[in-house]
Amino acid sequence: MIKFDFNTYVDSFLDKEKYNKLMSKKEEVITKFNNSNMIGWTKRIDEFLIQDINSTAKYIKDNFDCLLVIGIGGSFLGSYSFDRIFRKYFNDDKFKIIYAGTTLSSKYLDELLNYLNNKNFCVNVISKSGTTMETTITYKLIKDLLKRKYSDEEIKKHIIITTDKEKGPLRQEVEENSYKSFVIPNDIGGRYSFITPAHLLPLAINYNINEIIDGYYHGKRLIDNAYNYAVVRKLLFDSTREVENFCVSEQNFSYFTEWLKQLFGETEGKQRVGILPTSCVHTRDLHSLGQFIQDGNKIVFETYIKVKRVNEYIEYNGRNLHELNNLVEDSVMRAHFKGDVPCIDITIEELTPYNISSLIYFFQLSAAFSGYLFGVEPFNQPGVEIYKNEIKETLKG
Repeated sequence: MIKFDFNTYVDSFLDKEKYNKLMSKKEEVITKFNNSNMIGWTKRIDEFLIQDINSTAKYIKDNFDCLLVIGIGGSFLGSYSFDRIFRKYFNDDKFKIIYAGTTLSSKYLDELLNYLNNKNFCVNVISKSGTTMETTITYKLIKDLLKRKYSDEEIKKHIIITTDKEKGPLRQEVEENSYKSFVIPNDIGGRYSFITPAHLLPLAINYNINEIIDGYYHGKRLIDNAYNYAVVRKLLFDSTREVENFCVSEQNFSYFTEWLKQLFGETEGKQRVGILPTSCVHTRDLHSLGQFIQDGNKIVFETYIKVKRVNEYIEYNGRNLHELNNLVEDSVMRAHFKGDVPCIDITIEELTPYNISSLIYFFQLSAAFSGYLFGVEPFNQPGVEIYKNEIKETLKG
């Protein structure tokens, strides 16, 4: 169960007439959303595909001691952020999952290659276009390592490719080498691809993806909350609140806020409009950015993501430390509200894969609705292509 409070620390900042006007546009926005050709992520995933993902995950875990996932952005953040939420802070897992492809750091890639050199690893490279620079470079280096270790026939057992169904260099590689492959459907963009094999395959190693899928589709029931959230965000933006600060109180939620940054940043940030997404981890950042938010330039509003109950907690001076953590969050919201900062409160009743998946669907819906309220196309990212083209021109020179 997830509770949404768009009122307590927000209402006084909203123009009620404008709020009612935007709320009256709900059916119009939902109709526009339903007519989009990029909402494949709202459709139920095929049962045979689920079976294929589960059997492939079992093959990986039974035959290797490490899975290397290569991707960036939408190919990477969904499963990585989900896994980080539930993964123990300190663990000695015999089977490791490593996420790579997000950096051109020579130091990182050199250490990665040295680490994998003595490992029996499987690689899952994920790119819909098959041309993403960071992914391509990392994959090439990994393939060179595999070629030094194995024959061409043996390499086939180590590579799984997730890409476009018909086109692109990775699909061509699948056809030429008979690699195991999965498809990212044409009607699903990268940042909305959580319910595809791009994310479900890595997650199937350690999680029951049927629970994840069920929770995800339960998120459809949150459509009214998703639209309400989009409206509140748009009205706050119109009143000079141009930055949304996502606040969490668990370090292992930090990459979930990175996923949120991509989701909203790429969806809204077009045609010189959109809210700049940023994030804080409390209580750490209360001793740094907290000063600016409390007393600085009033361009910020906040969205808090809290967990009411956890299974693991400790006591300090007779007090449940997790409850103390939430008490601090509630106190911070009140303090920031008194400091003229609107605060939205999203509370997850219990930390489960089911609930996090529902929350993912909620945020995806709201991001799409926000795009329409801002008057931009929610499912493209033309600005990202500009820097890619600039790099290509520079390399030609």
